[in-house]
Amino acid sequence: MSSDKHWRLKLQDFVEHRFFTIVVMLFIFVNAVIVGLETYPELYIPYQEWFYIADRVLLWVFTVEIVLRLIASVPFYTFFKSGWNWFDFLIILAGHLFAGAHFVTVLRVLRVLRVLRAISVIPSLRRLVDALMRTIPSLFNIMFLMSLVFYIFAVIGTMLFASISPEYFGSLGRSVLTLFQIVTLDSWTEAVMRPILEIEPWSWIYFIAFVLVGTFIIFNLFIGVIVNNVEKANEEDTAKHSTEDSDYQKLHNELQEVKQMLRDIKNSDPK
Repeated sequence: MSSDKHWRLKLQDFVEHRFFTIVVMLFIFVNAVIVGLETYPELYIPYQEWFYIADRVLLWVFTVEIVLRLIASVPFYTFFKSGWNWFDFLIILAGHLFAGAHFVTVLRVLRVLRVLRAISVIPSLRRLVDALMRTIPSLFNIMFLMSLVFYIFAVIGTMLFASISPEYFGSLGRSVLTLFQIVTLDSWTEAVMRPILEIEPWSWIYFIAFVLVGTFIIFNLFIGVIVNNVEKANEEDTAKHSTEDSDYQKLHNELQEVKQMLRDIKNSDPK
């Protein structure tokens, strides 16, 4: 093994060490706190120069971190196989390219998103995000079904209640917004249903039907899909760890067999 490759492997062990990760996460949270404090004018204006210095120091700390991780990648292009690495790299690159620009505050806001890297450190959050990513294709189907339900009830509501309650059902767009308020169960009975109910006693059928279909059925579909994918992610993670443990055990057994063979050869050699 060449000295250069050996040195890079040592550096890889360093950047993957738990202590290095904890220190980086500490700087990420400090950066998030500083960006949050900048939203208070009574703190930011008197100490604007100190905030700028802290911002520059943290930017260079994160730059050193990215450079170390990039050098430690063997080969180096494997660094860009991770979406989180791309995110970190682009945020830091933008911070240097647009330093001093008028929209530098926007870049500081983007850097606070590096707190999301905590997901890659905490296994339970990583499994949850993996489950949510699996849910996206199914959510499109549910969203399409929900859009159909909203459209049908919005058209019916506009036809039935446009003259009774024009502020809520005067047009298709207003009806959709009203149905969105109803589906969140936010003060819909007092604000929307009861005034209409006083004029049209049978209107409760429309509102109850939409709540049953839009809230209880559609939302439960969302929850069911997410829970199902969380369970799948947990099962795959458990299977992955079981496979790794099995491979480690096989390797251990093979090493033991090799050692036993070497001992047998040594004992069989004449003195």
